[in-house]
Amino acid sequence: MTVSQEQFPENKIPAIKRVMMPRDTNAVGTIFGGVILAEIDLAAATEAHHHHQGMVVTVSMDKIDFKAPVRVGDLVSFFTETLHIGRSSIKVKVAVWACRRFGGGTHEYVTEAEVTMVAVDDQFRPTPVAGKGGDHGG
Repeated sequence: MTVSQEQFPENKIPAIKRVMMPRDTNAVGTIFGGVILAEIDLAAATEAHHHHQGMVVTVSMDKIDFKAPVRVGDLVSFFTETLHIGRSSIKVKVAVWACRRFGGGTHEYVTEAEVTMVAVDDQFRPTPVAGKGGDHGG
C-alpha cells in the first residue's frame, strides 16, 4: 500500500506516533521543523531495521516541503514504506500526518521525505544489507 498525501492511511500502522509538546515549538509558536526532521530520520531507521538488523546510518534526505504547520497538541504519525533495497542501502519513504487534537480530530498531511539509509559495520564502512531482497514497494 502506497502512502500518499491524498488520504490519511487509516489502515496502516505508523512507525512512530508522537504528541507535540510546547518544548517542540519555534519562535512563531508552531512545531520546529527540525523536530519533524528528527522524527522522519528515526522513522526511516525503524523501517530500515525491518531489513537489516545491524547498524544503519542516514546518508540523505530528499527535498522536504512543509505543506501544513504542526501545532502543540497535534498527534503526529510517521508512516513508512520501503522503496528500494540496494547492496548496502535502503531507501524509505516517510509520510507525515497530523491529527488536529484541537481541531476536531481531523487529519492533515504535513510533509514527506525519501530517506536513504546505509548499512554499516563497526568501523562505519558500508556493508551488505542482511537478507537483501531487492526492490520493495512502489
